[in-house]
Amino acid sequence: MKLAGAAALKFFAQPEPDRAGILIFGADAMRVALRRQELIAALIGPAGEAEMRLTRLSGADLRKDAALLDDAMRAQGFFPGPRVAFVEEASDAMAEAVKSALGTWRKGDAVLLVTAGNLGKTSALRKMFEAHPNAYAIGIYDDPPGREEIEAVLAKAGLKEIGREAMGDLLALARDLDPGDFRQTVEKIALYKFRDAAPLSPADVAACAPATIEAEVDDMLNAVAESRAGDVGPLMRRLEGQGVTPVGLSIAAMRHFRVLHAAASAPGGAAEGLARMRPPVFGPRRDRMLRQAQGWGMHNLEKAIGILIDTDLTLRSTSRAPAMAVMERALIRLAMLNRR
Repeated sequence: MKLAGAAALKFFAQPEPDRAGILIFGADAMRVALRRQELIAALIGPAGEAEMRLTRLSGADLRKDAALLDDAMRAQGFFPGPRVAFVEEASDAMAEAVKSALGTWRKGDAVLLVTAGNLGKTSALRKMFEAHPNAYAIGIYDDPPGREEIEAVLAKAGLKEIGREAMGDLLALARDLDPGDFRQTVEKIALYKFRDAAPLSPADVAACAPATIEAEVDDMLNAVAESRAGDVGPLMRRLEGQGVTPVGLSIAAMRHFRVLHAAASAPGGAAEGLARMRPPVFGPRRDRMLRQAQGWGMHNLEKAIGILIDTDLTLRSTSRAPAMAVMERALIRLAMLNRR
């Protein structure tokens, strides 16, 4: 039988132990692996593998000896409890061996768990699981996780008090990170909030979210966008000492001011424009960029982008002017521009 959507999520969290087999397939190996780990833990518990109630087989093992699967499903271990026979990287070449094992399955045998890559509708392995009355076929696709799925991940990590704005940030983060990276970020947030009863805030999410730009470069861009021309020189010396190149700084500045321009020119206002940004902008950084976008206005930001384009062309040309000095002069001009 096919299983999808909310029913699949519920099954991963609370699987039916009397199912003969489950096929999990999908193009993203990380997503498939995470679901497989979750399902195995739910079926045999945290001590299952240590108690040898999990048997692992690869597709290559079955190609050499198909009888290994029957043996794994019927073998009795030293420890009582449910068992899982796990076949990794299966393909249609294993369809007959899997079909034979499912056909002779009896209550008390191990649950057969099979993972595979992307399987089309004509796949023999997929069609067999979908047609079997006591087995499930679950496709894992690249769609971003929904609110219910994210709430389950948060609850599993022990995070229950989530502010509305923080949940919005987490939803945006889940759309832009790989599933494994998102789970690691949630675990980091859980540690960050350990024994903290206050609801999760956007600042908490921002503190734990993966950084997208170096803090030193971020300091420079904020100084320029906030018209602090006197800070540009000292920050430039620090960046130069750390090996930041003029072209790299130009690219970062262009990215920053284009985000501000997109926010300032959004039909619903700067706040709505920032909310739609990808990658997302979080917590205090979002509030700071909102103030910058509102302070500059769309027309001044267009002038700033023009200055940055001219500077970038100069940096990439055959000009003999010192590149770092050219970049510093452009940033000072930008910092002074919004004072007028």
